[in-house]
Amino acid sequence: MLSAADNELITRTGPGTPMGELFRRFWLPVALASEVGPAEAGPTRVNVLGDQLVAFRSTDGTIGLLDAACPHRLANLFWGRNEGDGLRCVYHGWKFTADGACTDQPAEPRPFCDRVRARAYPVREAAGLLWSYLGPPETEPPFPRWEFTEVAAGHVYASKRLQLCNWLQNLEGELDSAHVQILHAHAVGTLVSQAAAAPPRYQVERTDVGLLAMAVRSSPASENTAYWRVTPYLMPCFTIIPAPPGGPLTFTGAVPVDDVTMLGFTVTWNPHAPLSEEQLRVCREDDVLHVRVDPATFLPVVNRGNDYGIDRAAQAAGSMTGIPGLRTQDLAVQEDQCGPISPREREHLGSTDRAIVATRRLLLDAARALAAGTEPTQPHRADGYRCRSVAVEEPVEREWTGIVADAQP
Repeated sequence: MLSAADNELITRTGPGTPMGELFRRFWLPVALASEVGPAEAGPTRVNVLGDQLVAFRSTDGTIGLLDAACPHRLANLFWGRNEGDGLRCVYHGWKFTADGACTDQPAEPRPFCDRVRARAYPVREAAGLLWSYLGPPETEPPFPRWEFTEVAAGHVYASKRLQLCNWLQNLEGELDSAHVQILHAHAVGTLVSQAAAAPPRYQVERTDVGLLAMAVRSSPASENTAYWRVTPYLMPCFTIIPAPPGGPLTFTGAVPVDDVTMLGFTVTWNPHAPLSEEQLRVCREDDVLHVRVDPATFLPVVNRGNDYGIDRAAQAAGSMTGIPGLRTQDLAVQEDQCGPISPREREHLGSTDRAIVATRRLLLDAARALAAGTEPTQPHRADGYRCRSVAVEEPVEREWTGIVADAQP
């Protein structure tokens, strides 16, 4: 368990908090690229890490991401007029370019544009997402080399959801290998008994950019074979879901909106071939890894308000939850862990929680070090983010190092 003080430190990410400052040292996805339309569509709200921002696209395609508060009298630039070469505040007409420069102050008898800037942040459009670096300019790292940002457009599908809990509840769920055979079981008696008969061995190893959460169990096919599931955790809030070789992989990101809500970004990509129509249909419709959302709010269609679509008859007949869709099952347990910020001081952790304990320690150590003046190294190791997960059967004598290395791009 965590102490109440450590739980407070690790979950709070607003401006000026130790964990918030750590998040701001990394490139983060902040919106879908499709949310930022042409100039005539006007700006788009972007709320992350307790900050209110606006994104807009110039006629030349450049995207600006500005603090929503106009530097003049703090009117919200969301109401601003996108004039193609800059965003004009509707209150007094001050105009700002994508890099924050002030170019016009029509109501001022003696304009002082050169002395005013809107707070602007670096932006990168990649893999259907809008990414930004929100930290100090002098510590801006290179853009991470995610494999899915380097494949052709037809090979990748990205989605976003608004999740009603603290970001850490989702991240810890993604790192929890033990829940897969339990929470997501459809034939409860068989799968739970199998899990009890052959529990995995759990192992955690550090990497340059995070850690590897590994679960290995005996294969039912042969006593000479082991089944490996390896989930890369990449700081500060990213994972890659274990997937068999040769097919699509899936990235997840848990980006805080504030302390009690988060944006869940999911990207499925196939390095080898375009995503098929059936794979795209599953992404759009089946609530397995992605989830259907209200396009206006990004709240999942099946949510807390309708009890996540629980079917008690299906639950009684064999489903563990009676809730359709793996992602929806995750939402149900993550959004309801004694509140939107789980009181981790009340937990009783077991051997299955090694990756969660290691992740908490890594994050707390990095946040404390940054608060003491030591910058994190992980954001500057861009190549470390170009990695894949593992879900594979291998001879029992093989070491994890070779298994992981074989799976990498």
